[in-house]
Amino acid sequence: MSHIGIFGGTFDPVHVGHIAVAVRVRAALELDRVDLVVAHEPWQKLDRPQLSPAQDRLAMVEAAVEGIDGVAASSVEIDRGGLTYTVDTLEAYRAADPDGSLFLILGSDAAGGLDTWHRYEEMAEMAEVVVVDRPGAMGERPPVAHRVVDCPLVDLSSTQVRAWADAGQPLDGLVPPAALAYCRQKRLYG
Repeated sequence: MSHIGIFGGTFDPVHVGHIAVAVRVRAALELDRVDLVVAHEPWQKLDRPQLSPAQDRLAMVEAAVEGIDGVAASSVEIDRGGLTYTVDTLEAYRAADPDGSLFLILGSDAAGGLDTWHRYEEMAEMAEVVVVDRPGAMGERPPVAHRVVDCPLVDLSSTQVRAWADAGQPLDGLVPPAALAYCRQKRLYG
């Protein structure tokens, strides 16, 4: 029976904080794998004027996780197309491995708003909800049963990374090197 972590996001761009969370949760929960699931069209970000193309975001995540044991990029939401709902993603994973155990990984910021997500009660039935927090911090909590994993989070967001890129600031050390090389090659930010 497999134990798979599902860590979804826009990843526009993927940054070192994302990778740190995936690695830490995998180790803490002894998961077989953590998949960084790249959103196709995230319903929470429809008002955002520019979202990098899904295939570019996926390529950045693939580059970022290459060589990291037990961490992978997933295109399941991109392959499905349309608006991205986590419940649909969990259903796809459940259909692919009915006997496997799923762990939905959320930052405390996302966890606090879980009750606004499409069919969130069903998500909590399909996967164990895992909230990632800084050690000793008490962030937002979801309205469903959940487990907390302390993680030395990097106080960084993709929004900040894009803003620094737009201001001409270097992204070295913030974005994994292979993903940063892809960003530069495609001229995605700044």
